[in-house]
Amino acid sequence: MNENKAIIEGLIFAAESPLTVERIVEILREREIDRREVAMCLQELTAAHEERQGGFLLREIAGGYQFRTRPELAVWIARMKAGRPAAFTAAALETLAIVAYRQPVVKAEVDRLRGVDAGRPLRTLLERGLIRILGRKDVPGKPMIYGTTRKFLEVFGLKDLAELPTLGEFKDLAE
Repeated sequence: MNENKAIIEGLIFAAESPLTVERIVEILREREIDRREVAMCLQELTAAHEERQGGFLLREIAGGYQFRTRPELAVWIARMKAGRPAAFTAAALETLAIVAYRQPVVKAEVDRLRGVDAGRPLRTLLERGLIRILGRKDVPGKPMIYGTTRKFLEVFGLKDLAELPTLGEFKDLAE
């Protein structure tokens, strides 16, 4: 493995969140490595981890690159994490799904779709950084408009919002 590739792999491993190509180029500027070469190294690293069939993969997530455990190992990882409290209530997950699929969305629409007040779940999701206030709607009362964050993409392992499953895919799962 060449030195640039090893450095890039180490940077991604040590990063707390997905590392963008631009950030890698910035970190390695004294090595005079350009965007194209970083992208090529990332492509080679991704292929090498895929071919290796180890416990983790290199994936493009939320506009950057991050190591992720293989999906087929989920049952073992769940066993390791057993006994930990649930990260989200059903109300918070339902609210998050509505924001993710309907964004930009106002609280009144979330309330209408849930059939109950969504104030508390919205506050929780804001505190956890999974949603954010995009602005205010230009209607009487100027309600806040909500949308998902980059952290949402990271937590759910999505490259972008286009990777969210479609409603048709959910129906297929139910059958």
